[in-house]
Parts: sequence; structure tokens; C-alpha cells
Amino acid sequence: MSKDSAELIIIDEYSKTPKYRQIISSITNSIQQEKLKIDDKLPSVNKILIEFDISRDTIVKAYDYLKANKIIKSVPGKGYYVMTNDISTGPRVLLLFNKLSAHKKIIYDAFSMELGEQAAIDFYIYNNDFKLFKRILQEKEESDYTHFVIISHFLEGGNSAIEVINEIPKSKLIILDKKIDGLTGEYASVYQDFEKDLYQVLTEMIEKLSNYERLKLIFPNYTYHPESIKNGFQKFCDEFAFKYSIINDVNTDDINEGDAYINLMEDDLVQLIKRCREQNLTIGKQIGIISYNETLLKEILLDGITTISTDFELLGKTAASFIKTKTKAHIPNPFHVKYRASL
Repeated sequence: MSKDSAELIIIDEYSKTPKYRQIISSITNSIQQEKLKIDDKLPSVNKILIEFDISRDTIVKAYDYLKANKIIKSVPGKGYYVMTNDISTGPRVLLLFNKLSAHKKIIYDAFSMELGEQAAIDFYIYNNDFKLFKRILQEKEESDYTHFVIISHFLEGGNSAIEVINEIPKSKLIILDKKIDGLTGEYASVYQDFEKDLYQVLTEMIEKLSNYERLKLIFPNYTYHPESIKNGFQKFCDEFAFKYSIINDVNTDDINEGDAYINLMEDDLVQLIKRCREQNLTIGKQIGIISYNETLLKEILLDGITTISTDFELLGKTAASFIKTKTKAHIPNPFHVKYRASL
């Protein structure tokens, strides 16, 4: 008799984890919890398709993976059956990112690839919203996961995040991208040192920057980016006697020949380019542009946008290596510049 799919399979529509991976995790968890035993029949592809409104290809992909790993078997004309209860348990990770972007995808891809197929990853995006972040964590059972991997950036309410994160067992916690002041216990982290990174990379760029009269940092009033970025920028400009200003809105700033901009947000980069074109200012000669966070698009946009960026692929790989080796280190992630035609 086939088991009821509703008892065995959990599909979370809010999770960014691919649905085929959610099916795999559901089946393997059911076997480990003895809801499924050897020779028990699994729900048919058609039954899952109808009940969860999932494509046939997604379900078949999950079942093919389970077959390839000799967890289930198919009997022609009858269906799929549990083949073994001896499942090597990989890490079960709750992965929480503040937003989904090109560089966050690089982190996720590197992280999941480094962990391998044996890992079960529940991936959620909380859109810089502290209330959603808190709700996701409170709705999850701590015992369901071996690790909690978190990027902590909020538009507001972030001061209360420390209380929520401190409730996670530190042996299971890995913090990515940003240090969290006040976090107690022994946990792992791979982080950017935003103030130090920006100061050092601008120091490396000083010869190029000297071609411009004024440096401008576009730092919106309403942003999740840490204030330490402004500190690093101001420290550099003061120490090396650069004229500078911090701009809250690129749409209202007076753009003049000899300005060099550092932008954090992709939308601000687009608006800056549009306004330079409207004023017939040549980017890379009359106006300089440096953009945070390396992406493939910035390699080709305007023959190349100069970027300052952490190594997102390495960040993801390092986080995964912490899980595999049970490391509890705090490691700064490398930060570097890629010169292109915009500067």
C-alpha cells in the first residue's frame, strides 16, 4: 500500500531550495524517522504532481537521484519502493540570506557545490525584513538542523537580531558576510571587514583616484549597508587629503567633470550612468565610477565597470568547509579591486 504523500513530503513554497531537493530531503527524513521502511511503496509521480502542483520533471528528478543513490528502487508497472534504511546522514542546513542577487547566488552555488549532494539545504530569503527573519527562525525546530548559516543585514529592527541569533546553539551557527557585535559563545564566521577593506583597497587605487578632483560615496539614507563603509571612506579621504562628499541620493546630486563615484546599490549605478549620458560626460575620463560587488554584467557594461568586491565564491566555499571540518574559526574574506574602463 502506498504511503500518503502528505505525511511524507513537505514542500515549502517560501523556501528558495529547489523543489526536487525538498522532495529528496522529505523522503530521506521519513526513512530516518522510520515513517518509511524497506519495501514500503512511495507516492506515485502522478499523486505528488496533483497534490502539490509540481512539474513531472521535478518529481522524476528527485526520484532518479534517490534511485541512483540506491535509496529507492522502481518496479516496472508497480511504482517506487524503499530499498534501504541505511542512509548516510549529511549536514542539514538552514540557510538564511537577506536578499537574492547576482553575488548572493554566487555564494549559494559555491556553498552547495562544496557541501555536495548529501547535504540538505533549506534556503530562505527574508528581504532585509527583521520580522520575517525572526518568524522563519521561530517556526523552525532547532533539532531539524545540524547548522544555521546566516547573513544578517536589515533595513530596520536589526538591533534586536542579536537576541534572536543568540538563541541558536553556537555549535551550529555560521555567520556570513558581516560581523555581529554582542554575539556570545564559540561560533564560526566568514566576514567582510567593511571599514578596513574599503580603506585598504582605496589606498591601492590612489594613483588612479588622483586623476579626479573629488570622491563621492553614494550611501542612501535607507539602506542595509553598514555605517563602517562610510568610516573607511572618510578615513581614506582625510588621510590622503582628497576632497569628498557622501551622497544620499544620486538623482539630486550635481554631477561635475572630475567627480569619481563609489556606488553600493545596482539601482544607483544605473541612475548614475543615465545622468552622465544626459550631461554628455564620458565615464572613465571625465567621470569615474567604482561599483561595489563584482558581477558578470559589470565586466561588459560600458566596456567594463571597475569593481571593489569580496570574493563571493570563496566566501561560500569557506562556509561549507567549516561544516565539513567542524571548524569554529573567524576568518576575514579577501577584498580586491578589478580595474576596468570606468575609472
